[in-house]
Amino acid sequence: MTKNNNLTTSWGAPVGDNQHSMTAGSRGPTLIQDVYLLEKLAHFNRERVPERVVHAKGAGAHGYFEVTNDLTKYTKAAFLSEVGKHTPLFIRFSTVAGELGSADTVRDPRGFAVKFYTEEGNYDLVGNNTPVFFIRDAIKFPDFIHTQKRDPKTHLKNPTAVWDFWSLSPESLHQVTILMSDRGIPATLRHMHGFGSHTFKWVNDKGEGVWVKYHFKTEQGVKNLSVEAAAKMAGENPDYHTEDLFNAIENGDYPSWKLCVQIMPLEDANTYRFDPFDVTKVWSQKDYPLIEVGRMVLNKNPENYFAEVEQATFSPGTLVPGIDVSPDKMLQGRLFAYHDAHRYRVGANHQMLPINRPKNEVKNYQRDGQMRFDNNGGGSVYYEPNSFGGPTEVSEHKQAAYPVSGLAESVAYDHNDHYTQAGDLYRLMSEDERSRLVANIVAAMKPVEKEEIKLRQIQHFYKADPEYGTRIAKGLGLAIPQGVK
Repeated sequence: MTKNNNLTTSWGAPVGDNQHSMTAGSRGPTLIQDVYLLEKLAHFNRERVPERVVHAKGAGAHGYFEVTNDLTKYTKAAFLSEVGKHTPLFIRFSTVAGELGSADTVRDPRGFAVKFYTEEGNYDLVGNNTPVFFIRDAIKFPDFIHTQKRDPKTHLKNPTAVWDFWSLSPESLHQVTILMSDRGIPATLRHMHGFGSHTFKWVNDKGEGVWVKYHFKTEQGVKNLSVEAAAKMAGENPDYHTEDLFNAIENGDYPSWKLCVQIMPLEDANTYRFDPFDVTKVWSQKDYPLIEVGRMVLNKNPENYFAEVEQATFSPGTLVPGIDVSPDKMLQGRLFAYHDAHRYRVGANHQMLPINRPKNEVKNYQRDGQMRFDNNGGGSVYYEPNSFGGPTEVSEHKQAAYPVSGLAESVAYDHNDHYTQAGDLYRLMSEDERSRLVANIVAAMKPVEKEEIKLRQIQHFYKADPEYGTRIAKGLGLAIPQGVK
């Protein structure tokens, strides 16, 4: 039998495309018939027992959200319906790549997941402390996270794998630039911004929609740690961020953030200079200025870490009327993956746990499953439609329609400018900030085993800004790229 190196599914069939999920046209949405994507994500969610595959280590707190601006012309979401309205919430901050026992002060994005307990059910806003992400198609997510985890042979972190993946995924450049900058190590969880990252859709009571991006602006001011201070703290107090958040709230120094949004008319998505659903890009605030929505305050620590922080489950698919999703391919994959991860890690009835239970009454036809600890619906009707007065749908709360077109196939985004925004960010930095950025990247890339990986990545930096690439090449003692297009 002739040997080959063909990538296959878990059932042995050859894979035709491992870079692009199957969508309806180039913009999407993602199709559930892409069984390879579903299998890949589902298997990925089951690779670690019992801690979270990603965002394993985290800290949480209770608080409230207060509306400070009337935006009802954009959304019918009840918790945003009037100025002064308060909604209880729970937030979980986390690192991404480390295990439960890892240090808080590592260079890593921070998860920023907020659960609003609204009168219409829970609403989860599951983002990061960065406005963009490394990849823009969920089919690449398991591979990306594998590079951030431990090598299966050495059980050590593998910088060669990290930079090999990034150098072969140029869409990561914007997020890599942020990660390697001063913002890569926040001083505390209180001194960083938060972002929804993805594009979402708001719909008002007339059925009119807009695209929206979320920005949580810390009212404590942005502060970061130097590489030296972070390393020292990782050795002396690896739980520094967790401790700082707990002590601040315990002492009455309640952290707060101002929530703002960017609003884009639906039709602008077809004419904007890049795809607004691409999570590796930001929208210019000159084009779509920040609009204040409200204020988040954290004022109560958990009573029990496991019951609240560890068992808290968040998903961008936990939505309420007035808030829908967009065709963002990364978001579309997360809609499946997050709920599936919780069903595996916590159980099919994870939404019934006190930390996840909505404030309003739940009425549905779901029954049984592990750890069902209520009366399991008693003797009430357990199917629908029925003739016995069981709960029925409310058609006015259907997700708003939007047109889709195109062939059902695995396709890439139409826009492939991975360099403009990364270069703009570099040029916005002061000379001191650029020097630290370059030093961080050089230090991170030096252990990479293959020179070709370093050279490939340097070309990406050079395309973003010639000075950017030149300084990194010099730092690594490698040739400065010539004739890069």
